[in-house]
Amino acid sequence: MRRVPGPRKRLALIAAILGSFVAGLDATAVNVALPAIRADLGGGLAGQQWVSNAYLLALGSLILVGGSLGDLYGERRVFSIGIGGFGGVSLLCAIAPSIGFLIASRALQGAFGALLMPSSLAVIVAAFSRDERGGAIGSWTAWSGIATVIGPLAGGYLVDAVSWRLIFAVNVPFVIATLAIVSIAVPPRGPGTRHASIDWLGAVLTFFGLAGPVLALIRQPVVGWGSPEVWGPGLGGLILLGIFIEHERRTPAPMLPLGLFKRRNFAVGNVQTFAMYGGLGITFFLLVLFLQEVAGYTALDSGFALLPSTIVLFLLSKRMGRLADRYGPRLFMGLGPLTAAVGLAWMTQLGAHINYLSDLLPPLLVFSLGLASTVAPLTAAVLSDADEGNAGIASGVNNAVARVAGLIAIAAIGAIVSSQFTSTLDQKLTGVTLSPAARTAVAQARKSTLARVDPAVTGVRVADAVQSASVEAFQVAIGISAALVALGGLLGLAGIRNPRRVVRCQDCAGGQLAGQPLDAAQDRAPAVVTAPASTAEELNRLVEQFRIAS
Repeated sequence: MRRVPGPRKRLALIAAILGSFVAGLDATAVNVALPAIRADLGGGLAGQQWVSNAYLLALGSLILVGGSLGDLYGERRVFSIGIGGFGGVSLLCAIAPSIGFLIASRALQGAFGALLMPSSLAVIVAAFSRDERGGAIGSWTAWSGIATVIGPLAGGYLVDAVSWRLIFAVNVPFVIATLAIVSIAVPPRGPGTRHASIDWLGAVLTFFGLAGPVLALIRQPVVGWGSPEVWGPGLGGLILLGIFIEHERRTPAPMLPLGLFKRRNFAVGNVQTFAMYGGLGITFFLLVLFLQEVAGYTALDSGFALLPSTIVLFLLSKRMGRLADRYGPRLFMGLGPLTAAVGLAWMTQLGAHINYLSDLLPPLLVFSLGLASTVAPLTAAVLSDADEGNAGIASGVNNAVARVAGLIAIAAIGAIVSSQFTSTLDQKLTGVTLSPAARTAVAQARKSTLARVDPAVTGVRVADAVQSASVEAFQVAIGISAALVALGGLLGLAGIRNPRRVVRCQDCAGGQLAGQPLDAAQDRAPAVVTAPASTAEELNRLVEQFRIAS
């Protein structure tokens, strides 16, 4: 292992933090900017979905391959390519002349993000010794969490004060600084390092297999289920995903080790992740749109509206992890999502006129409390069912499942929201004679789905109909989100068992919402060996008593 001097270690940590911070900041700021992007470039709800989903599609399908590329070519090279490419594509996003150009650029951002995120952890692993690594990764994860706090606020301010384009352009100075630090602080890998095999075919099959159903779900509201534009890519994508599973079963170096899914907690934990993060993807995507496009919030106001949720997660996730370490993760993985689902179900009462303190803040706090109780125990339970040598890939798989869940859920909810909006609007406009101006405004509202129109242009009755249709569509979507999160809780209660190997929940505080857990680092200090839960708990109590006595 390379020896890195003390000052260069700190610089390497700063570089890794800056890289993941830029990616996290950009990902969370974009949701706040979606209404402004639609107003500038058009595209309606489908365009907004693709701005989010193009990034998630590339990131989710390539993130496991990105980790392997670091083993093959060296973490410094892959990290530099990832952060440099991310910055370059950010400039393309900033100057995008059309919605199609922006979507393509976002897909490239996701691809470079898939290089950047695993390699930023690898830079820390390479620079720090085992004894020092835990604190370094803890700092890296904490700053990744801070990015999720700053992102919506910075994004909202930039959208309101200047332009949504600055959200992407502001990345460039940070990227340049990161590249300069990497060139100084991170040495290239020496000769003789073992190289890994890359499952390129698996990556290609995953990308196009996921792209098919996503394209079908986003096109469905426009052309209908019977169109070849829907069933063609949908069926083709499912076939490719089937081929992918068979390929992973046969290839000697799979990007997705299917054998891990034979382990109960790993399999159940990832199914729970898929359900929960699907619901979370719907919530964070639609809530910001609804606040701006229906309730009349500014971009900055909508960023502030979600701030309590991030603060609760930041303050309580680690504390909830400690409690789960003490009492076991099962109840937290069950009751946490069910609590979050109660908060989401409460949000189905939101209307077009929202008093933040009385209408939105209380359910948001309930939702956040449930989420904070869940993320650390969920990640720890998934990792605990993998062998120590597979913890890195287990964490990567769980991270990819979370991204893919958001991708599929955001694509699917668009079809549901659009159908509900159209049905309600048609019902309320039955027998209403529309003026040419009103007809144009209603046609535009159908493309946007969550929308409001000017009653001075359309008349009060038409404006009320559009508003009611938007509110009902949002309420149906949040109800589905609540059901998915609740399903995750029921899966946790029914399926999770005491872990084979102890992984401390408090070391996984951010879960897949912020960075990677400590146990995901390769070549790390030995974790607690496999033991029955009761024995492990007794040992932990003895160690804690000894520490206090000392």
